[in-house]
Amino acid sequence: MIEVPDNEFLVSKTNEKGIITYANTTFIKVSGYTEEELVGKNHNMVRHPDMPRTIFKLLWDTIKEGKEFWGYVKNRAKNGDYYWVFAHVTPSYDETGRRIIGYQSDRRKPRREAVEKAEALYRKILEAEKIGGMQAGERLLNQVLNESGMSYEEFVWTL
Repeated sequence: MIEVPDNEFLVSKTNEKGIITYANTTFIKVSGYTEEELVGKNHNMVRHPDMPRTIFKLLWDTIKEGKEFWGYVKNRAKNGDYYWVFAHVTPSYDETGRRIIGYQSDRRKPRREAVEKAEALYRKILEAEKIGGMQAGERLLNQVLNESGMSYEEFVWTL
């Protein structure tokens, strides 16, 4: 596992389709890719197969609505290793402030306890997805949220 440096942020910007337009030096260093390998590519190039599709659907649904998304994400580095981040993804707007033209993701080192809890939940969601597709993953996540009495935004802060 690659450790994200304390007190540093992995920052990237994408266009509205998720194509990377900017990557800061910390993101470049941790991911193991060069700037040239990242810019112009889809951000999902760092997606780890342990991440449920359900979580990324929630992320995209949230940010396309113009809302911010917070969540724990396991990414894959160029060398095949992985790193966990606590991600904050926000929409970027055009000069009128009305049309989304892209997204910015600021990611930081997550708390170990939170990663353990997220990992356990993600394993369950992945299993549900394997059996019943993304709909089953969404049902499981919604069940967990309903049982907790919280929205996803509230829930993620309790991990």
